[in-house]
Amino acid sequence: MAVTTGSESDSVMNKLLSWPAVLCWLTVLLEGYDLVVLGAVIPTLIDQKHVGFTAAGATFAATMSLVGVAIGATGSGPVADRYGRRWVLVGSIVVFSLFTAAVPLAGSVSVFAAFRLVAGVGLGACMPTALTMMAEHMPPARRAFASTVTMTGYHVGAVCAALLALRLVPNWEPLFYAGGAAGLVLLPVVWAKLPESAAYLAAKDAPTRVRPTVLLRPVYVRATLGVWVGSFMGLLLVYGLNTWLPKLMRDAGYNMSTSLTVLLMLNIGAVVGLLTAGALADRRGIKPTVLVWFGAAAVFLAVLSVKVSSTVLLDVLVLVTGIFVFSAQVLIYAYVTQAYPAEIRATALGFASGVGRLGAIFGPTITGWLIVVGSANPWGFYLFAAVAGIGLLAMAAVPRTSVDGLAAAARPDPRVRPA
Repeated sequence: MAVTTGSESDSVMNKLLSWPAVLCWLTVLLEGYDLVVLGAVIPTLIDQKHVGFTAAGATFAATMSLVGVAIGATGSGPVADRYGRRWVLVGSIVVFSLFTAAVPLAGSVSVFAAFRLVAGVGLGACMPTALTMMAEHMPPARRAFASTVTMTGYHVGAVCAALLALRLVPNWEPLFYAGGAAGLVLLPVVWAKLPESAAYLAAKDAPTRVRPTVLLRPVYVRATLGVWVGSFMGLLLVYGLNTWLPKLMRDAGYNMSTSLTVLLMLNIGAVVGLLTAGALADRRGIKPTVLVWFGAAAVFLAVLSVKVSSTVLLDVLVLVTGIFVFSAQVLIYAYVTQAYPAEIRATALGFASGVGRLGAIFGPTITGWLIVVGSANPWGFYLFAAVAGIGLLAMAAVPRTSVDGLAAAARPDPRVRPA
């Protein structure tokens, strides 16, 4: 168990308040904002029949956005490992900002979806790159806490979008202009204040450069496959619950006010869970913590299938569920930052995020199908509980090794030619 002295705590706090940490947090906030903004305007787009929007068209646009995020997350990692984290982050902010601001100008559903696709590519590259930079900015023993603190920006961004939407909708266009403007305002600050990662610079000077296929070398294959499955299940939970939890609660017999309140409680729990999980994982180890988190998520998701008469009790149950569900996924990212060396860290995190985005696409789709066939209650809750259970089994399969041991095992294979 790691023991943190007062001077070490002060050092960690100073790093969390430094420009690199603040800018990485703000970058992740952009994705949280984007998570909510499209969902907030879809009912208005359909009601106004904007450029011919229907429910099917809205689903297509939302799916294209998530596909773009998956492409950006997966493709950015190898680029960040080869050319640097700073350039990828700057470029991703430019792409996301410009195409988000262009969304209200789309003259058809297809163009709207295309803009969302390209904006998603930029956005998808932001989060794994920011998490990589944040992890490399912090001491190895505090990387789990660094990852979870950074991801609180995700939920703050989601809350900002929800509050702005409540004030502006049905006047929806300013929501996209605001998202694009926020990125463009952030861009010059990132350019001026964000240095390149020291870990990347050190790895860049290494005599050989490993390729992305190293993720499937024997030394990494257990970790890689476990992380991919765990990330898929984790983001299936995040997006599935954020999309359909109010509807699941309505089908379970709760009124509309209660059904909407639980979504707020779920995300409040997410912030509490992120801060708690990161601190605990740094002390007890990331793998055992993520196993407890997935296991607890499975239990509480199953418990939600039981209707309770007390609103207070329901809010508490949903808050506790949020504590475990959302931070379980982020702990996987924290594991990646420790399990892979600097020369492939961004690639590993990008692929983990990219595979996870497939879960983000399938989660709302599967849950929506259960709702269509009338089996959402209680099977929707059981489905999510089973998904958490699979995430637990996947992460149980990954090795638990020290940072030093991983670094030694990760020495480049001399048979691999420089890229």
